[in-house]
Amino acid sequence: MEGKAKVKKEKKTKAPTTVKNKRVAPRKEVEPIRVSYMASLNDLAKLAKNCEIVEASSSGLLLIIERTNLIPQSLRGNLDLECLVGNRVYLKLEPMNIEISGEIKRTKFLGKKGFHVAVDYSDEAPQYWRECLMDLLPQPGEFEKDTH
Repeated sequence: MEGKAKVKKEKKTKAPTTVKNKRVAPRKEVEPIRVSYMASLNDLAKLAKNCEIVEASSSGLLLIIERTNLIPQSLRGNLDLECLVGNRVYLKLEPMNIEISGEIKRTKFLGKKGFHVAVDYSDEAPQYWRECLMDLLPQPGEFEKDTH
């Protein structure tokens, strides 16, 4: 075996993967639904008013909040709302006369439009309730079709 060189096998390493899309359920675009306010469950302080739900899924809601509708002055001057991530909140949906609790999972600055805030439903919300809510939320243009 003297003439044979030992060849070291190189281990193949996988390139590191990053998880960009953390959603567990597909989103559905909805007719904007007014949320009269969003409040913290920690101290019951109102965080925002006059928000809109723009997308929904069986795991949570995506809201758009204009900077002027943020209630604490300290939040209005920020370019991000990362300090809210992890906060347990509840939302008052005026048109449906319901309150929904959840946890803020992500935020994104949208420039002059304001912020996207993703709220996942609380663990107490049963899966069948989440799916029923998805069916009840109006699709874009659905109200216009009903009036003709």
